[in-house]
Amino acid sequence: QVQLVESGGGLVQAGGSLRLSCAANGLTFSTYSMAWFRQAPGKERDIVAGIRFGGGFTYYADYVKGRFTISRDNAKNTVTLQMNSLKPEDTAVYYCAADKWGGISRRVSDYDYWGQGTQVTVSS
Repeated sequence: QVQLVESGGGLVQAGGSLRLSCAANGLTFSTYSMAWFRQAPGKERDIVAGIRFGGGFTYYADYVKGRFTISRDNAKNTVTLQMNSLKPEDTAVYYCAADKWGGISRRVSDYDYWGQGTQVTVSS
């Protein structure tokens, strides 16, 4: 049974930092591209960042470039999103997603597995 378990969300003031982690179980992690999506109330789920299965290619949405960093550890089956200089508009539920041999798609439907989400709230 595949499980993606996110952790690290919480409440932070604008300008602060949070580090999200996603632990993957039940899959061959090194064969999956991993991504972080977010969804604010009343809005669609959008990609934030992604990293290919080999780790050699990353993608960032324009609104997080220079502030967020995605990384993965294939030995520990984890993917991490370091979020710096947080803004109130970054408030959302953040989801970890896995796409086997994927090329970091921005389409929600392309991902095979999803975590349960972790809430990030940035106060002004």
